[in-house]
Amino acid sequence: MKHLKELSILIIALLIITSCSDDDNPIIVVEEEVITTMTITLTPDGGGTSTIMQTRDDDGDGPNPPVVTNPVNLAANTTYTGSIELLNELESPAEDITEEVEELDDEHQFFFSATNAIATFDYTDQDDDGNPVGLNFTLTTGNAGTGTVTVSLIHEPMKDASGVSDGDITNAGGEEDISETFNVVVQ
Repeated sequence: MKHLKELSILIIALLIITSCSDDDNPIIVVEEEVITTMTITLTPDGGGTSTIMQTRDDDGDGPNPPVVTNPVNLAANTTYTGSIELLNELESPAEDITEEVEELDDEHQFFFSATNAIATFDYTDQDDDGNPVGLNFTLTTGNAGTGTVTVSLIHEPMKDASGVSDGDITNAGGEEDISETFNVVVQ
């Protein structure tokens, strides 16, 4: 009987110790970025006037829709060097989210698509593992026509040798940080 009592006390003590062990390792929650403004600058190779594509949502997730540059006019059969700037203008001064995406580039990727064969895209930047990021890219227009260009930033996409990181958003996974579709006229 004495051994049974000692064994019971030992089992209860072990249960108490193991049930408290999770409290020593708190889960760290990383908040998603708040992006109110995405500015895409397109500069024609060889020089010339840059074209700006922008979406700006002054009230964040509020009831007002974002203000979008439309239409965007691009020259036919031209290659543009593109760069993207992200801001949270709900903060004062505005918080540069571009820096965060650069620092955590292994957790972010931009995806580009165009309708009516008006443009193709190539990544010109990579994360430390050699996977594309998309803060810098080229956009090459085709023949004259109209269509749309969609630019989406995905947080924690599946970046690996499966082909996802080549720019295929259909099976990228992750969560959308921002996405916008621009009406484009190629002339």
